[in-house]
Amino acid sequence: MSNIGWHSHDVDREQRSALLNQTSRILWFTGLSGSGKSTLAGALEHKLHQNGKLTYLLDGDNIRHGLCHDLGFSETDRNENIRRITEVSKLMLDAGLIVLAAFVSPSRLQRQRVREQFPQAEFIEVHVSTPLEICEQRDPKGLYQKARAGEIKQFTGIDAPYEAPLNAELTIDTSSDPLDVQVNTLVEYLESLG
Repeated sequence: MSNIGWHSHDVDREQRSALLNQTSRILWFTGLSGSGKSTLAGALEHKLHQNGKLTYLLDGDNIRHGLCHDLGFSETDRNENIRRITEVSKLMLDAGLIVLAAFVSPSRLQRQRVREQFPQAEFIEVHVSTPLEICEQRDPKGLYQKARAGEIKQFTGIDAPYEAPLNAELTIDTSSDPLDVQVNTLVEYLESLG
């Protein structure tokens, strides 16, 4: 890699953020499959857009259609999936965007490695703490049913562990409050950061 260098540009993140009148941040939504990560992130994106903010939602399923289409669900592939998403997120933050990333990301160590890639004030971990039994009742893709039947191996929450965050900036249980209340909680948190 000695023949590759980083090219500095005349326009930097601060200038882009000033033009957009916003501070770039990443909200990393983590939780079990079916917990409501994508729904919550999508609703927040809509609200921020209504408020004149420029965002981008990186959804786990959508990313696996393109950037990570060559990856499976082994631990090695999951780590590579998260690494790629992290790198894309860094570029989007440099562009001045508010990034909403919705992924299972099952291990604390994995999420800590992601967190370390960003300045502390830019990374916001949102634990979507919806109970497993609710996630299984929802089962929007039928994955829990397949995992329980042994058709999917190493499914997070069934035969592969999910380590809930210990120090997430926000914790939201999508089975308790209405979606608009959850979104307002996130917006209020972002506003408190400036």
